[in-house]
Amino acid sequence: MRSYPADYQLVTPGNLDAVLRLLHEEPGRWTPIAGGTEIMVLYGAGKLAPREFVSILVTELREIVEDGGWISIGGGCSFTQIRRHPGIQKHFPIVAQCASWTGGIANQNRGTLGGNLANASPAADSPPALFAYGAELELISARGKRRIPYEEFHLGYKKTALAADELIGAVLLPRRFDASLRYVRKVGTRNAQAISKICVAATARLNHGRVEEIRIGMGSVAPTPLRLSATENVLLGAELNDTAILEARRTVAGETAPIDDIRSTAAYRTLVAGNLLEEMLRTFAGAAR
Repeated sequence: MRSYPADYQLVTPGNLDAVLRLLHEEPGRWTPIAGGTEIMVLYGAGKLAPREFVSILVTELREIVEDGGWISIGGGCSFTQIRRHPGIQKHFPIVAQCASWTGGIANQNRGTLGGNLANASPAADSPPALFAYGAELELISARGKRRIPYEEFHLGYKKTALAADELIGAVLLPRRFDASLRYVRKVGTRNAQAISKICVAATARLNHGRVEEIRIGMGSVAPTPLRLSATENVLLGAELNDTAILEARRTVAGETAPIDDIRSTAAYRTLVAGNLLEEMLRTFAGAAR
């Protein structure tokens, strides 16, 4: 049974200041809506509770700016914007690749990066890439702006660091990974429009065959998108030989906590996480040689 339209209200203030003022004056009352790709699925299934929405599709949140050593992606930027942007394609190809995996073309035209992150799905395609590139978030409200590392954003399943009156103003990516090795892989039921069974993205630098820096992000293996900090620590300074790879596989198995669900089993995800990690490390080792 579909939802009943009269149960919902939508206001469109039209500019960012008006949106932030409304959220500040009545915190918790208004639910921000951008592309609506997640909300409309619930609406169509009759599972969306009655609520009041405020549209945040405003010009100020839809800009991609290259500024010095950073690229700033507005929270309202669509995945089509992201995957087509020359600067992102050149300096952050993993982000462009993950944007191309986010649903079909219609969803990429409507869905936004900020909405994808605020929805806080453990299976979202964007987060592993943002972990791999050391992203930061600019959170905005009528009270001002604050900037946090992306890895501090997810606090639990569907819980984030956003205050009731805050929006994701921008995702900030430091342009220091051009010389890094990179790896990205998504495992799903099919090649297109599939929610991931598991997704991994990583960047690394090797020096004389040893790991000098590595950042690994993984999705669908925990209640939140996950940066594999323990696995990274095991690999730092190590030569990527069979011994190091085996130890990394053991560590990632303990660091992740996948579940059984409609798309896969925990046992399968644990096995594939180890397989992808090994493939990634052997790829890095081969590239370094």
